[in-house]
Amino acid sequence: MRRSLALAGACLFLFSGCSWFSWLPWVDGDKKKDTEDLKPAKLTKYEPEIRVERRWKASVGKGLGKKYLRMRPAIIADQVFAADGYGRLEAFDRFTGRRNWRVQLPAESGGLFGALDVLDRTDPSFVSGGVGSGGGKVFIGTTNGELIAFAAVDGSEAWRQSVDGEVVSPAVTGEGQVFVQTIDGSLMALELASGDVRWEIDNQVPILTLRGTATPVYDGGVVYAGFASGAVVAVKAENGEPVWDHLVALPEGRSELDRMVDVDSTPLVEGPMVYAVSYQGNLRGVRRQDGNPLWELPLSSFLDLDSGYGHIYVVDENDSIIAIDSRTAEEAWRQSALARRGLSSPVAFSNYLAVTDSDGYIHILAQSDGRLLGRRKLDGKGVRSRMAYADGILYALGNSGSLQALEITVR
Repeated sequence: MRRSLALAGACLFLFSGCSWFSWLPWVDGDKKKDTEDLKPAKLTKYEPEIRVERRWKASVGKGLGKKYLRMRPAIIADQVFAADGYGRLEAFDRFTGRRNWRVQLPAESGGLFGALDVLDRTDPSFVSGGVGSGGGKVFIGTTNGELIAFAAVDGSEAWRQSVDGEVVSPAVTGEGQVFVQTIDGSLMALELASGDVRWEIDNQVPILTLRGTATPVYDGGVVYAGFASGAVVAVKAENGEPVWDHLVALPEGRSELDRMVDVDSTPLVEGPMVYAVSYQGNLRGVRRQDGNPLWELPLSSFLDLDSGYGHIYVVDENDSIIAIDSRTAEEAWRQSALARRGLSSPVAFSNYLAVTDSDGYIHILAQSDGRLLGRRKLDGKGVRSRMAYADGILYALGNSGSLQALEITVR
């Protein structure tokens, strides 16, 4: 309970900052300048080089609510799956937008986490982790600590399993297993067929953490996961046996707020390397074989990384988009025109890099130099979830529940 209350308090301070005390007469400083510095950057004018064209649009339930849910769509074969925060899961033909099926889970009571949700007691959303996919199934996680599996073909419930804590990231599959991470520092492997627990490892959670966890990554018989302690671990998928662990950042500072170094960004596994970034810490490239670091760069982010053109793409805590040379750790380019606009994790494809923002725009950049190529308004309530990409099409889920298929064409 102490950790959950502290977490809620940390979130309030992170989003509010010193503006809470700006009304006090003895708080000095250039208030106008401070306010301007905190405002989202205004959209700049430039000559568009591409068009963002919408192929289809559909509505998914009641949307994502007010709890900063990030629910990336999932793709299996010719279907795209999306969920809202209130128990609706839907499957669409990803080429036409035709709805194939939908299911509605009954509302949950809220349990311990619901009772301690001081951030928004009026929002009854309970789906917090999703949508995961693999092995012919799709998965959603809940605030009450359940992982639920559905058959991708018709939406029938295959199984549900209670886990140790709230699930706030998508589950992934590999070797006939489902790997799921919970907000209290557990990484678990479940049987894909039945949901039975095969193994579990725990990582100590600091007093204060960001609300979120990295999504585990399965690759080549190994599961990679990031934790709120600032660590990235590699374990054998078969039995959870540790392969290596590495601290991306060490906690520093006097206060617990200063010492937050969460690795909420999903580790990026590419070739012989694993890349990971922490909040208030570093971006590091480590050897996949043994976890030894090859380079590091001071950088703070809680969003997922992506790669392309020999770059690692990072959206930092101020919403600057940065391209880092994956071999030398040198900065290739930086785009700050979208600063403080509440960007999503970047998606690299073809020659482009795509992000969305809290005003509901999608922005397309060039991977080569970061210049802005085009934009389009998608959702009046914003788009915070990372987009999915397949076969030349981006799939974006807006906060209102608007699911759209988008294609980039050259002007």
